[in-house]
Amino acid sequence: MAAARTGRVGPLVSTEALAAHPDWRVFDCRHDLADPDAGERQYRQAHIPGALFAHLDRDLSAPRTGRNGRHPLPAFDAFVAWLGRQGLRPEDTIVCYDAGSGAMAARLWWMLRWAGHENVAVLDGGFAKWLREGRPVSAQVPVFAPTVYPGRERKDMAVNAAWVEANLGRALLVDARAPARFRGEAEPIDPVAGHIPGAVNRFNNDNVTAEGTFKDPLTLRREFEKVLAGRAPQEVVNYCGSGVSACHNLLAMEIAGLSGAKLYPGSWSEWIADPRREIARGG
Repeated sequence: MAAARTGRVGPLVSTEALAAHPDWRVFDCRHDLADPDAGERQYRQAHIPGALFAHLDRDLSAPRTGRNGRHPLPAFDAFVAWLGRQGLRPEDTIVCYDAGSGAMAARLWWMLRWAGHENVAVLDGGFAKWLREGRPVSAQVPVFAPTVYPGRERKDMAVNAAWVEANLGRALLVDARAPARFRGEAEPIDPVAGHIPGAVNRFNNDNVTAEGTFKDPLTLRREFEKVLAGRAPQEVVNYCGSGVSACHNLLAMEIAGLSGAKLYPGSWSEWIADPRREIARGG
């Protein structure tokens, strides 16, 4: 396919803007944790024209070892090589979408910025909004000529488990999971319930409206400032169950103008893999 023309986008783009720019590069990130192949099946049936598929387990995660969490970050060089196989260039405008709220798309959004690609956004309302508006879909899988993508790792964007352990009580840990999981009252996915000591809870689903689009920037800023309680965004580390929905909170903070927070990619599923690490419940 022809090379994409450039254009700057913010952390979110509307369906109207994407429809007006068929030259932008698009990635379909639909994923179902209960059925990991469902997203790719749905993509092959119908997707936004020109989109390629990004599989959470295969493309956006490293193999699991039992100690590195459920969706460990891939090695940086491996991710950059994948970007090259998708035919991406540093000047491309990239839009990521998923089934609706952006929780899966935000993972690729964050990873592209981790690789130094700032001109990337999430489609507000995702594929659900695109379909509601009667916009065109395609089953054709586009082909792009491979490139050598010159990634530049932003090491300041992520922390590991050792860093979290060393900074308990200093950094503000924000847990993106549902409140019942945070409090340890229910844990449908991981073998241990609870949260990292000292963490506070901001359920990532609270970032969006009932229609599945993001709340306005002022509302998000007001809500996150309550969570941060006077702490600077640079003091914040976001985590969740496996480092995916935490990216949704990072996206929401960016929309709110609260830039500079970090991600703990291993998140709760990595934290509990070492039984010597402390856990907390309640809250």
